Amino acid sequence: MSRAAGVTEVTDADFAAEVIGSGLPVLVEFTADWCPPCRQMAPVLSALAAEEDGRLKVVQLDVDRNPATTNAYRVLSMPTFMVFRDGEPVRSMVGARPKRRLLEEVAEVL
Repeated sequence: MSRAAGVTEVTDADFAAEVIGSGLPVLVEFTADWCPPCRQMAPVLSALAAEEDGRLKVVQLDVDRNPATTNAYRVLSMPTFMVFRDGEPVRSMVGARPKRRLLEEVAEVL
């Protein structure tokens, strides 16, 4: 998976600790190596992670290598973005989007 700079890669094994147990809101990108729109989002996620550092945690989860979490949240399309706050998913968005739009959608639930 082409991980975006400043973005943490999470797995089935550490999803609960990194996302559910996070003290910050978390933006999770469900992604895959074979997904061109996911690769397109890498610089957007890097910029978002840098700009929102300390306010929002940004992570990626590879759907092919982490089927348990992918299935638990019924992710069917990539990229899917979910915002978790206090351990619960509070927003879900599907598809690539410009940074401004993604930031606006995330800000609505922060």
